[in-house]
Amino acid sequence: MRVTTEPAAPAERAKGGEPPPAPRPVPPPHRRIRSTQWAGLAFLAPLLAYLLIFYAYPLYRNLELSVHDYTVRAFVLGDAEFTGLANYRDVLASDTFGLALRNTLLFTFVSIAAQYAIGLALAVFFRSGFRLSGVLRAMFLVPWLLPLIVSGSTWAWMLAGDNGIVNAALEAFGIGRINWLTDPDWALTSVIIANIWLGVPFNLVILHAGLQNIPDDLYEAAALDGANAWQRFRHVTFPLLRPVSAITLLLGLVYTLKVVDVIWIMTTGGPGNVSTTLALWSYREAFGTGQPDFSPAATVGNLLIVMALAFGFLYLRLQRRQDRETQS
Repeated sequence: MRVTTEPAAPAERAKGGEPPPAPRPVPPPHRRIRSTQWAGLAFLAPLLAYLLIFYAYPLYRNLELSVHDYTVRAFVLGDAEFTGLANYRDVLASDTFGLALRNTLLFTFVSIAAQYAIGLALAVFFRSGFRLSGVLRAMFLVPWLLPLIVSGSTWAWMLAGDNGIVNAALEAFGIGRINWLTDPDWALTSVIIANIWLGVPFNLVILHAGLQNIPDDLYEAAALDGANAWQRFRHVTFPLLRPVSAITLLLGLVYTLKVVDVIWIMTTGGPGNVSTTLALWSYREAFGTGQPDFSPAATVGNLLIVMALAFGFLYLRLQRRQDRETQS
């Protein structure tokens, strides 16, 4: 007896009697990759436009200004003469450059060191979370919230030689008056004090947030091992806070390098040039004399950019070295 077998009907046909739907066509892999790339570029487009408009073009324009002789007339007519590196030679050979560079370094490093030290001390103080700590911490943010022109004017009034509140307090303790803003020995110190007051809240906020990420178990273990408060800070708090401290100091450095408004309001860089920094010198050349000289101003600005980039690369190098040490 011969038995014939027939192929079994598909499950779909057995159930509904209709043929299964045709599968959807799958796009080729290269087409899927291309569409993904276009989607990524669409998301990047706003960021790229922002970087080009607000970073790349101003930097290019600043470089162009520094290698031409731009007066007000040349700036309007667009016929500035190409001078190459002559502006850089003139700035570096100027009598103001050495003094402005020294003032910039002194103003920057004293400011960020004091801001960091005071901010760290306050952050450790507020970490315990005592009653009214939130209110007091909010009060410390007031200098950060005030407009800089208000802060500069307030400090100029407080340090005024004739009727300033600081001199009044000094006289109450039997100390003579100090011409804070007009004495060449005190003018730079005055603007440094004001800038320290302005920068402490930023350091406090960032460092206090970093302290919240340190587990309490580490402090409890250190206390059980007999470590006192200073030893806990030295061996627990400070090492674990190092990454946050590094970025705080870097941001403070970049910000302090470009401070103009407080110094301009309080001393305008004087008397003479004893409180003139590179940033203030650039501003004064461009807008502060009534006869704008844009090319030297752009040249000094470019030197400031180079200084900021140098410190930025130094930070990246130190960060990579620290990462390698951590991994090893």
